[in-house]
Amino acid sequence: MKNDYLVTKRPVVALAVFFLPIMLGNLFQQLYNLVDAAIVGQFVNEKAVAAVGACLAFTNVFIFIANGGGIGAAVIVGRFFGAKDYVKMKVAINTTFISFFILSIILAALGLLCGRPIMMLLKTPDDILDMTVTYLNIYFFGLPFLFLYNVLASLFNALGKSKYPLLFLLFSSVLNVVLDILFVTQFHLGVAGVAWATLIAQGFSSLISFSVFMRLIARFHIGQTSFFSKDELLHITRVALPSIFQQCTISIGLMLIQAVVNQFGSQALAGFSVGSRIEALGTTAMVASGTALSTFVAQNIGAGKPERVQKGYVAGNIIVLCVCAVYFLVIRIFKAQIISFFIGPGGSSVAYETAEGFLDYMSVVLCLMGFKQNSDGILRGCRDMTLFTVANVVNIVVRVLFSSLLAPVYGISMVWVSNPVGWVLSLIICYTEYKTGKWKKINRLSKTPEAN
Repeated sequence: MKNDYLVTKRPVVALAVFFLPIMLGNLFQQLYNLVDAAIVGQFVNEKAVAAVGACLAFTNVFIFIANGGGIGAAVIVGRFFGAKDYVKMKVAINTTFISFFILSIILAALGLLCGRPIMMLLKTPDDILDMTVTYLNIYFFGLPFLFLYNVLASLFNALGKSKYPLLFLLFSSVLNVVLDILFVTQFHLGVAGVAWATLIAQGFSSLISFSVFMRLIARFHIGQTSFFSKDELLHITRVALPSIFQQCTISIGLMLIQAVVNQFGSQALAGFSVGSRIEALGTTAMVASGTALSTFVAQNIGAGKPERVQKGYVAGNIIVLCVCAVYFLVIRIFKAQIISFFIGPGGSSVAYETAEGFLDYMSVVLCLMGFKQNSDGILRGCRDMTLFTVANVVNIVVRVLFSSLLAPVYGISMVWVSNPVGWVLSLIICYTEYKTGKWKKINRLSKTPEAN
C-alpha cells in the first residue's frame, strides 16, 4: 500500500493492515522472555525460571520507558508525516535519537547501581537472589540497544512502515533462540547465558534497524536539517512524558505487585512467572491495538480528517474482540501443554496450579484490557493527555491496593483478579473524556504540533 493508506483506506482495513505487523512484532519481542523462561525451565531448574521471572517487573520499568517515549515521539512524527512537513519530521527524528540515547545511558548506570537493593526491597526469595542479580546486570549493559530498537519501532510505525520492526524481530528472535540453546546447553551458563543471548540478539537487531531506517529517511530527499531542536524536544516531551509517566506508574505498580507474589515463595513465583509470560502474548496484542490507533489518529488529524477518528475507534475494538477470541480458544485447548513446556517435568504442583489459575481467569477478561488500550490510544493520538494520565494512575493504584490487601488473606489469585478492576475504571475515565469531544477543540487550535 501507499504511505498514506492510514488516511485514505477504510479505517477497519487500514487499521488491520497496520495493526497486524505491530502485533506480530510485539509477540516476537515477547519471545525473548518466553524463550529465556522455557530454556532455563527445561535445562536448568524451577528456581532458574523463578529468577528470570522475578526480574520481569523491574526490567519492565525500562521497557515501558522506552515504549512510552517512542510512542510519544511517534505521535509528533506521525503528525508531521500526515501533514507532509518532512523537514520538521526529520528534525523531530534526529532529536528523538539523541535524547533517548542519552537517557538510556543514564538509566543503564542507575540499573547497575540499584539492581540488587531493589530486588531485596521487593522481597525476592533468598534462594534465587544471586541468579536474579546476575541476569539484571547483563540486561542493563544492553539497555541502549533495547531503547534504540523500541524507539525505531515506533518511528517506523509513525511512517506507516509497521512491517519493518516485525522483520527485524523475526531475525533477532531466531538468533536469540539459537544463542539461548548454545549458551545454556553447551556452555552451561544458566541464567547468565539467556541474559547474554538476549543482549547480543537485541544488539544486532537494533543496529540493523537503524541502518535501514536511515536509508528510508534518505528517500524523502529532505536535505540538511537541524541535528537537534529544543523546540521539537519540547513538543515530543509534552506527549512522551505522560506516556512515560503512565508506563512508569504501571511498572512501579507491577513491582509492588511482584513483591506481594514473592511472599508466596519461589514455587508460586515460578507459576506466576509462567502465567505472566503467557498472558503477555495477549496483552502485547492489546497494546499493539492502542499503539496502532494512536498513529491512525495522529496521521488523520494531521491530514485534516478528524471525522475518521470515531470509525477508527470502532474498528480497533472489533480487532480486539477477534484477537481475544483466538487467545481464549488457544489457552483453553492447549493450557496444560503450554505450562508443562515452561515449567518442565520436575515442576512442583504449586507452580502448575498457580499458572493454571492465572491463565484460566485472564483468558476471559483480556478484552477489557484491549478496550482500555484503545481508549488510551485515541486520547494519546489526539494529544489529550491529562485524563489519559489520570486514568492510568487510577488503574495501577487500584490494582496494587486490591492485591496488597486481599492476596495475603484470600491467596495469590487476588493478584490477577485485581487486573480487570483497574482496567474497567481506567476505561470509563478515558471513554468519558473522549465522548466530551475536548480533543476536537485541542486539535482545532493547531494543525501541527507547535501550537499549544
